[in-house]
Amino acid sequence: MNYFRTAMLLAGLTALFMGVGYLIGGQSGALLALLVAGGMNIFAYWNSDKMVLSMNGAQEVDERTAPDIHSMVRELAGRAQLPMPRVYLMDNPQPNAFATGRNPEHAAVAVTTGLLQRLSREEVAGVIAHELAHIKNHDTLIMTITATIAGAISMLAQFGMFFGGNRENNNGMGMIGTLAMVILAPIAAMIVQMAISRTREYSADNLGGRIVGNPDWLASALVKISNAAHVIPNEDAERNPATAHMFIINPLSGQRMDNLFSTHPATENRIAALQELAREMGQSSRSGGDFRSGASAASVPASGPWASGRRGGSTRSGPWG
Repeated sequence: MNYFRTAMLLAGLTALFMGVGYLIGGQSGALLALLVAGGMNIFAYWNSDKMVLSMNGAQEVDERTAPDIHSMVRELAGRAQLPMPRVYLMDNPQPNAFATGRNPEHAAVAVTTGLLQRLSREEVAGVIAHELAHIKNHDTLIMTITATIAGAISMLAQFGMFFGGNRENNNGMGMIGTLAMVILAPIAAMIVQMAISRTREYSADNLGGRIVGNPDWLASALVKISNAAHVIPNEDAERNPATAHMFIINPLSGQRMDNLFSTHPATENRIAALQELAREMGQSSRSGGDFRSGASAASVPASGPWASGRRGGSTRSGPWG
C-alpha cells in the first residue's frame, strides 16, 4: 500500500509540474516541462549522492579511519542482504544521519559525529538499520526525484511570473492568476513531497527495526535525536534546507505536528509504531522515553551483537571514543 501511495504521489507531482508548464506555455509548455523534468532527473540519478554529501560536509571513512562504525555498517548490511555501502562522517554536533545513492550498489550512509557521541552503540545500530532500510526500499532515489521535481515546480512558477501565463491559449490567468500560481504551486509541490517523505519514513522504521532485530533500539534513538534537534543547530542543513527530508529526523526544526507541512512523521507516532512492532516480534517495549517531557530514552538490555560496546552495562553516550 505504501508503494502504491508513493507512486500516486509521484504521479501527482509530475502532473502538477506539467500543469504549471501548461499555464505558462500551453501544450508546448507542458511538453517542455516534461522534457526538463526528465533531464533534471537523469542528472540527479547520476550525481545526487555526490551533491548531497558535499552540501553536508561529509567525508568518507574506512576500516582504518573509523573501524567501529565501518564494521557495524558492514554487519548490518549483511543482515539486510545489501552490498556494503560507502560510509561517511559529518563533523556536526547534532545527532543525525541519512542515506543516499541511486541504488543499493551505489549507496552511502552518512552519520554525524554528534550521533556517535550522544547515542549508545545499540541506538546507533538502530539508526544505521533505518538508513539501510531506505537503501533496500530504493527510497534514496525516490526522494531525490521528488526533491528535483518539487524544485523545478518552484522554478517554473517563478519563471511564469515574468510571462503572466500563455496569452495565446486564452487561459485568462492575468496578474492575479499568475500570483496565485507563483504562491500555490510550490506549496502544493511541498505538500506532495512531504507526504512521500513521511510514507517512506514509516516503512524504513519498520524494516530497520527488523534488520537490527530490536525495534526498541531505534525508538530510543529517535527520542534522543529528536530532543537534540530542538537545541543543537545543524548549520550545513540550514544552508541547504532542500536536503532536510533525507535525514532520519528533521535537522531544521523538531516539529512534532504530523501535518502536511512537516518533512517527517511525528516522533511520538514513529515510536508507537516501533513499540507495536516490538510486541509483534515478541519483545517487551522498554524504549521510547517521555518525548513530551524531553527525557532521554530508557536503557535497553545489554544483549545482541553490539552489547560489547557498552561500558559497565550503561547506555552512556559516546561508546566510540
